[in-house]
Amino acid sequence: MISTDPLQSPTEDLLDEPGAEAETRPFAIEAADHGERLDRALARLVPEFSRSYLQQLIESGAVRLRGATVTKAAQRVKAGEAGDIVLRPTPQSQAFQPEAMPLAVVHEDEHLLVIDKPAGLVVHPAPGNWSGTLLNGLLGRDAQARLLPRAGIVHRLDKDTSGLMVVARTRMAMDRLVAMIAAREVSRQYLALAHRAWQGPVQRRVDAPIGRDPRNRLRMAVVDLDRHSGKPAATVFRLLEQGAEGCGVLCMLETGRTHQIRVHLAHIGHPIASDPLYGGAQVAGLARQGLHAFRLAFAHPVTGQSLAFHAPMPADLRAAWAAWGLRYNEPEWLTSQPAAAALDGGPGPASA
Repeated sequence: MISTDPLQSPTEDLLDEPGAEAETRPFAIEAADHGERLDRALARLVPEFSRSYLQQLIESGAVRLRGATVTKAAQRVKAGEAGDIVLRPTPQSQAFQPEAMPLAVVHEDEHLLVIDKPAGLVVHPAPGNWSGTLLNGLLGRDAQARLLPRAGIVHRLDKDTSGLMVVARTRMAMDRLVAMIAAREVSRQYLALAHRAWQGPVQRRVDAPIGRDPRNRLRMAVVDLDRHSGKPAATVFRLLEQGAEGCGVLCMLETGRTHQIRVHLAHIGHPIASDPLYGGAQVAGLARQGLHAFRLAFAHPVTGQSLAFHAPMPADLRAAWAAWGLRYNEPEWLTSQPAAAALDGGPGPASA
């Protein structure tokens, strides 16, 4: 992706930008980063700055380790090594500010939060959204969130996708959740309102690699890996409700690719309602894509306790289902034998 971040400037300008007050910040390499690259270790120690920016700082001589200037981002570090880095404010770093924000907390303990994210809320600051994000709200809600990379965020939902997210509150929980997600041990299921009557078997697995759309860099697409860059991707879809204009679909992810559900449903001829980026037309006043992360299940990263949560379908999406004559029956979806088997044995998370 082409970056619009002003941080991608020549390295010689990083320490000479007018009006930017420099801060020399000390750091110590943590045990978890022993043997890691310097830039990767710094990205976790100084999470409000992008790794690419930190690499430029290293190359410009802004980092000292054991009292000596270091200019190679790939240098390996050892636990306990001390150093300092000269930083200047950037839009990204200034975005890491606490903001008062109402958050729908479904579960909270000393190690993690589960929240029900509304549609329209951006998860992480980025160009065009440097404030008002979930990250800002987490920093405003919990002072210890500032001690964690990305305020404890371990996965994301697109701005216009509603539903459940788990957020770490301690470093131990964060590291374990990240590992669990990588190992597909965190199960998330989505409800999608899709165009056209469902065709074929009730349950269908789509195995199709996803990469940046070569014709439109603002979106993703199913790609031929022999011709374009991309990664393998697989999603299981199960028909829940059928209508003449469209269908309600349960979506279960086996991999974690950007926009995976949206891309795969469009690929098989069922674009998500009100998702114009992937061919979905506006439906019944629904002002955002008809996708909701309605169930989240995993073993607690610290206690090992089995946890499962569900978030009822928001009113706007429920109204759109009704407008298409589809039946809303969440209790049946959660308890029916085929769906329950798929849910409880569901694969791991992804962004959608």
